[in-house]
Amino acid sequence: MSYDSESSNPDSRSRRGRRRALVTLAALAPAVLAGWLVWQAMGSTGGQDDKPPKVLPLPSHGARSSLPGADTATLTASGTPRSASPTPPQGGTGTGPLAGKTVVIDPGHNPNNFRHTQEINEPVNIGTNEKECDTTGTETNDGYTEAEFTLDVSHRIRAILEKQGAKVIFTQNGDRTFGPCVDERARIGNQAKADAVVSVHADGAAQGQRGFHVILPAKVKGGAADTAPIVGPSRELGVRIAGKFVQDTGMNASNYVGDGTALDIRSDLGGLNLSTVPKVFIECGNMRDSRDSALLKSADWHQKAAQGIADGITAFLGG
Repeated sequence: MSYDSESSNPDSRSRRGRRRALVTLAALAPAVLAGWLVWQAMGSTGGQDDKPPKVLPLPSHGARSSLPGADTATLTASGTPRSASPTPPQGGTGTGPLAGKTVVIDPGHNPNNFRHTQEINEPVNIGTNEKECDTTGTETNDGYTEAEFTLDVSHRIRAILEKQGAKVIFTQNGDRTFGPCVDERARIGNQAKADAVVSVHADGAAQGQRGFHVILPAKVKGGAADTAPIVGPSRELGVRIAGKFVQDTGMNASNYVGDGTALDIRSDLGGLNLSTVPKVFIECGNMRDSRDSALLKSADWHQKAAQGIADGITAFLGG
């Protein structure tokens, strides 16, 4: 999703300024930060007293352009990556380390949203204020859409988690005329009593702005929104996903959001504000940057991204 205007809002900037521990980490060398993220993902609780350990070996910043699959994606005739496999039925196998766990995957936007701009522009209540039902999402400069990307990666995440025994529910599978709206997306996770919810996205920022970031819920209260119970577990979920994402993809933390930490706290997203279960968003990269978009269009890299997200969820759930 493109948040060019929202990501620079005063609330987000002030909250980032108060996150002293993360700002301190942002001042470290990129390799140290990456090592910290991996360490967190491997088992730290993410407490404020945690200190980064010895740096773990990770790909350098320049290694992303040479990741396997960056130039070898299997594409459809329209130029989009093929899905990892035919869409399987929902529901886990009942065996494996995640047996008994329910995970909701929220593929950002909907491929049909652009046909229903009036409907998706209708405001919905997100607790603290009103916001549009949904948006069309962004796309690469050659027209590969975020909605296509999020569905493909989400299918791959589901396949990985179901093999571990999790029950996986989608908020949408490209089978709706539009949406669902952001309040309904939150409601799906709440009603499922999900152990974790992850909303999959890609950003639409300027050329040269690169990398991924994970969006965490701020502590907000108003109307139907009260995130106090989920702020802590959502942060742990986000930190673990960020660490595994670095480890599995080699992607660097965003150089334009999150002060170099790969973590950003937001109070203006209905999907987070209205959630009553641990939930985060992940922006897997910038579709408008030529180097990031080469990865975001790669079927091989989609699998790496899905593995990183799934591994982070598994680590959070103790699998």
